[in-house]
Amino acid sequence: MAVPTQTRPPLEQSRHLTDAMPGPQSQALAERQKAAVPAGVAATMPVFAARAEGGIIEDVDGNRLIDLGAGIAVTSVGASHPKVVQAVQEQVASFTHTCFMVTPYEGYVAVAEKLGEKAPLSGETRTALFNSGAEAVENAVKVARAFTGKQAVAAFDHAYHGRTTLTMALTAKSMPYKHSFGPFAPEVYRVPGSYPLRDGLDGATAARHAISALEKQIGADNLAAVIMEPIQGEGGFIVPAQGFLPAIVDWCRANDVLFIADEVQSGFARTGTWFASETEGIEPDLMTTAKGIAGGMPLSAVTGRAEIMDAVHPGGLGGTYGGNPVACAAALAVLEAIEEDGLLGRAQMIERVIREHFERHLDERIGEIRGRGAMMALEFVDPATGEPDAALTGAVAAAARRAGVVLLTCGTYGNVVRFLPPLVISEELLREGLGVVSEALAAA
Repeated sequence: MAVPTQTRPPLEQSRHLTDAMPGPQSQALAERQKAAVPAGVAATMPVFAARAEGGIIEDVDGNRLIDLGAGIAVTSVGASHPKVVQAVQEQVASFTHTCFMVTPYEGYVAVAEKLGEKAPLSGETRTALFNSGAEAVENAVKVARAFTGKQAVAAFDHAYHGRTTLTMALTAKSMPYKHSFGPFAPEVYRVPGSYPLRDGLDGATAARHAISALEKQIGADNLAAVIMEPIQGEGGFIVPAQGFLPAIVDWCRANDVLFIADEVQSGFARTGTWFASETEGIEPDLMTTAKGIAGGMPLSAVTGRAEIMDAVHPGGLGGTYGGNPVACAAALAVLEAIEEDGLLGRAQMIERVIREHFERHLDERIGEIRGRGAMMALEFVDPATGEPDAALTGAVAAAARRAGVVLLTCGTYGNVVRFLPPLVISEELLREGLGVVSEALAAA
């Protein structure tokens, strides 16, 4: 059943600030928020969104902000891509839910097929769908334990894997993600990773340190899986030294330990390839995805080698909303849009623009420009000592936001600004946003 998409004037792709930000309508909504929403749910920007399209978010008071966050890497194809809008409307008109475990539907199967085709895994694959990145990670661990018959799981320094009890144990950073929420799930261990700016190690040396910890602190006979983000996200957009990840994966293969690639933030064209694992030269056993998978609809997935995924007994995987039909329709439209709109190339262009901009505007307080594709970051340091400068980072981010640019921070030490623009952002708008960040840094 075809449903006509509502037509409305396109959102002007320009930054515009009214006399005050936040304006009166955002202020009124903020008061309502305080009365209805717990303080633990905090917002980065003091404005309430009304529309979003391309590289712009418009708030309820008419401010238009340059979006360099994409809802934390979610709206990679744009917040209202026509293909996604149409697919969602058509699916809603057919049915919104039946539960795949009760009466299945084609959309779920089609998404699983597509992810099997795109995933950097050889041989036959299987995919199970869930709702959030944390849920995907939890289920990947369940699958790994069922397949191997072992319980221990190892994660790395600076890791972020979610906010549930198990994924908080896997996540490294205490504040705000773990503080006061323990005790955490058992049989989770942490080992050193690769952070070239901070540890100064090449990939082979860093891998030897990590493998030594895996062998001495846990033991391969006890270890079901090693999980890592190919590019660590919340930890600071850390790109491991060349050779680190392949060495870890090779050790896992030789010791009957599964390697889980957490591609929740780095997947779906974000890094200039379908998945960051491709660029890092690894083939995981299991892969978790979410965020950019469905254009803003809640959906996540675990994709893995068939013999691993099929190790779980019938009924052992699933959930009431997992693979919701509306989210599946959106995901199929996103996959189509990435290919037809050439968004892999767009991500590569975004990396070039960001690197060129900050290389032209070098500042001794920028310790490193790093990342891949449209997953880029600046790490700010004290130029005299090289120590992390969280205060400068906060000042730059706050100034950029006041100037109408949505800019996110991250990093274990709170000293990294990250660039996650929608892949459909215009080069002109991107350059303007980067200019605002440079002005904020110069003024800080």
